Amino acid sequence: MANQPTGERLQKVLANIGMGSRREIEQWIRDGRVRLNGKQAELGDRAVAEDRIEVDGRPVGDKKLRNRDRFVIMYNKPEGEVVTRSDPEGRRTVFKKLRNPPNGRWISVGRLDVNSAGLLLLTNDGELANRLMHPKYEIDREYAVRVHGEVTNAMTKQLVTGVELEDGTARFEDVVASGGEGSNKWFHVVLMEGKKREVRRMWEAVGAMVSRLKRVRYGPIILDSAVKNGQWRELDKEERKQLLEAVGMKADRPWGKLDRPGARLRKDKVHGSPWRQRSSKKPPSSE
Repeated sequence: MANQPTGERLQKVLANIGMGSRREIEQWIRDGRVRLNGKQAELGDRAVAEDRIEVDGRPVGDKKLRNRDRFVIMYNKPEGEVVTRSDPEGRRTVFKKLRNPPNGRWISVGRLDVNSAGLLLLTNDGELANRLMHPKYEIDREYAVRVHGEVTNAMTKQLVTGVELEDGTARFEDVVASGGEGSNKWFHVVLMEGKKREVRRMWEAVGAMVSRLKRVRYGPIILDSAVKNGQWRELDKEERKQLLEAVGMKADRPWGKLDRPGARLRKDKVHGSPWRQRSSKKPPSSE
C-alpha cells in the first residue's frame, strides 16, 4: 500500500493564515515567489509544521503558522470607497479603515465597485474566501437596485431569461419590484456570480440605468440594519455555522475574537430564506 501524503498543500497552508486567497497563492507559486525548505516551491507541494516557508524571500514565522484563529466580519461599505489595498487615484480604501486581524490579513469575499455600497464580507481565511467566490458552490448574492426609467415586464423577463454581455450570457435568478416613486423604481435581484459591474451592465443591456446599487445579502449572510455605513461587526455563532455549511467546510479551526466590538447586534435577525423574506421589504434607506 502506497504511503499517504503528509501535510497540507502549500497554497492551503498559506491561505489558512490569511496570506491571500488560494488562487492568488497558486499564482505566486507559479511565479516562483514561494520557497519550501530552501527550494522553489511547485504546485502540489505539501508542508508540515517543521517546514520552512518563504514568500518573496521573507520567512513565514512559526507563530503565524501556529495561530489558526479564523475571523469573518461584515462591513457596510459606503459609496466612494474602493476594495483594493491601495489606489493610485488616492481614493479611500476599505482596508485602510479596518485594523488587520491578529493573524493574517483581511481578504475580501468578492468586490463592490466604487459606486456600489452594502455588504462586504472579509476574512483572514483564504480557503473560506476562495470557496465563497467559486462558482462550484453556487453562492447567490442579493442586491437592492434603484433603476431610472421605465421598466416593463418584458425587460424583467429578459433579465431572468438571459442577456448577452461582451463576456457572455448573464441572468438574474429572480427580479422583484420593491417600490419607488416617479422615474426611479427599486428592485431586488439575485445573482449567482460576481463579474465586474455585472448588475449594472445587465440593466443597461435592456435599456435601463442603475442609479443606486446596494448588496444586501451574500449567501446566508444578510446585511445587519444595525451596521451603518462604514461600520462592521463580527459574524455571530449562527452566521458562522451557516457560512461554513454553505461551502462544505468543517469547524476545524478556532474562531478568534477581535478586540473592538462592531456595531450592536439586531435581536430580530431574519433566518430561513433571506431572499423570500426580503423581496417584500421596502427599499433600503440612504445609509
